[in-house]
Amino acid sequence: MNKDKQISVLYFGSYSLNNSRNAILMRGLKENGVRILECNDHSKFYILKYIKLLFKYLKYIGKFDVMVVGFAGQEMMPLARVLTRKPIFFDVFTSHYMGYILDRKYFSPQSLRAKYYHFIDKFSCWLADIVILDTQAHIEYFIKEFNIPRGKLIKVPLGANSELFRPHPHLKGQDKGFRVVFWGTFIPLQGIKYIIEAAKLLDGDGVDIFIIGNGGQTYEHDKKYADELKLNNLHFLGRLLPGKMEAGELNRQIAMADVCLGCFGESIKTDVTIQNKIFETLASSKALLTARTTALQELLVDGKHCLMCRAADTKDLADKITILKNDTILRNSISEEGYKFFVGNLLERKLGSIVLGAIQQMIKT
Repeated sequence: MNKDKQISVLYFGSYSLNNSRNAILMRGLKENGVRILECNDHSKFYILKYIKLLFKYLKYIGKFDVMVVGFAGQEMMPLARVLTRKPIFFDVFTSHYMGYILDRKYFSPQSLRAKYYHFIDKFSCWLADIVILDTQAHIEYFIKEFNIPRGKLIKVPLGANSELFRPHPHLKGQDKGFRVVFWGTFIPLQGIKYIIEAAKLLDGDGVDIFIIGNGGQTYEHDKKYADELKLNNLHFLGRLLPGKMEAGELNRQIAMADVCLGCFGESIKTDVTIQNKIFETLASSKALLTARTTALQELLVDGKHCLMCRAADTKDLADKITILKNDTILRNSISEEGYKFFVGNLLERKLGSIVLGAIQQMIKT
């Protein structure tokens, strides 16, 4: 292939650019000079979706070098493989089986639904030429659980939208309290109950904890639990997630925070993945406190880029919040070093270059 020829990538499937994974990688590829084409459909029923994608695809035949099946794409991979012999990069990002069965426990591991999720995770990855995951721990899980060949797996961290998440020191304001902020959905991997229990231990210590979000599997239980404790230092702010970013309210809450919280659950998904809010905190130059996990220790250094506590350990979480409250020098250092690490390693262009390198290698061979 002519090295001066612009590489064209066809993004394919029912992916959404409201999902940060898709938006970040697509932007990163564009910033590396890749031409992006899109063949996308969001029809409710799969049969209609497949038919529409088939007809939309016809106009792209012969116009791209590599296809990328975006997240979530397990059910899109069989159609993609039928349509093209060109290399397919599958950005699986997360396992249906791990998320719905092992973490959220929606169905029994012996159920037909669990068997289907396990099958489609494995089959979709086997159909791809390259499978993209976010951490090495996640890669090791896919190798062990689904027997995916190591040679077709590459690691591309999630990162954050650097236009939405960035430092806003002018928004810090004059609030004299010590503000700890969490945002995300109420699902087991987050371990929100440990944040609530830590708030109880810290009640009266000058620490205010703000929880942003109102959707998810554990919301009703967690909110009821918090209400029963009648805490003065725990505040639920509702949904201020990136989809509502036009008002800038989530950025304002992050900017006013002294510490931002990550995840504290003890599921396999918590251990092998790194969640959006981790990268969004780094990008915002805020001190990050999160659970010590296998995946996180691949990327960040405890005490330098963030502060880590034991997973599912209320007392250790509360103790680490107290340490950050009382040690301004450590807190400021973590926020500065975390931000420098993000800028040096996790901007969209850097992440896109990883994928581009794999594409170039694939085309060359």
